[in-house]
Amino acid sequence: MVAKSSPAVSSVAAWTDHLQSRGRYSFTRAEAASAAERSDIALENALRRLKRRGRIISPRRKFYVIVPVEYRAAGAPPVAWFIDDLMRFLAQPYYVGLLSAAAIHGAAHQQPMVLQIVTDRPTRPIRMGRLRIDFHMSRSFASAVTVRTQTDTGAMSVATAETTAFDLVRFAAASGYLSNVATVLSELSERIDPLALASVAEKQTVADVQRLGYLLEKIGSAQLADPLMAVLERRRCRAVVLAPWEKSGRKQAMHTVWRVIPNEDVDVDQ
Repeated sequence: MVAKSSPAVSSVAAWTDHLQSRGRYSFTRAEAASAAERSDIALENALRRLKRRGRIISPRRKFYVIVPVEYRAAGAPPVAWFIDDLMRFLAQPYYVGLLSAAAIHGAAHQQPMVLQIVTDRPTRPIRMGRLRIDFHMSRSFASAVTVRTQTDTGAMSVATAETTAFDLVRFAAASGYLSNVATVLSELSERIDPLALASVAEKQTVADVQRLGYLLEKIGSAQLADPLMAVLERRRCRAVVLAPWEKSGRKQAMHTVWRVIPNEDVDVDQ
């Protein structure tokens, strides 16, 4: 949420300190220009000095993130502190997804220095010190079910556990491939509601429902796999390979229930 203009301060640096004191860790160039009342050149020089000191970073042009002292070594504060403001500044819908969403829902297998974002258009990644934001475009973004989750500085949009399950399968390469996906699903399954999963499945491709059902059965989650089979019974299924990106893998016999052809070994960490 973009804050209202702050009281007049003696410098851009002081204004930045004022924002942080109010729990704000991001601002736009337009906000800085309004608060500082300086010429464009003077404002640019002030912002450049703050960037050289490591006091602020700019993940996108004209958008700035305040870096508290304790996060200077990392190069940025937690992305959750400013992702909502950043995506609003970009006028781009989003939700936290894949391994990042799975971790929020309690599945611990994820990359802590990367925040994975799902959005509706191609978006280049952002790197800030040791932190990174990766963006993944989903053609079914508009139908995704999400929730607003509280952060230390506000809130952000996060995929539900049910949406996350399908995204892990759809973006398996970005989720550590199928063995890791199955391992995460085994932990995430405790947070998935069978009826909600079936509802989400109605809006997914048949192939993704088949693949997720196969993996859920493999990890022993029949209570989640069965509702997906009920969805498939109302739709036309054809045989699909488990890992469509794997062109040279050895194909095994088709699973007769899910009509999935395993072409990649799946090992689940216990």
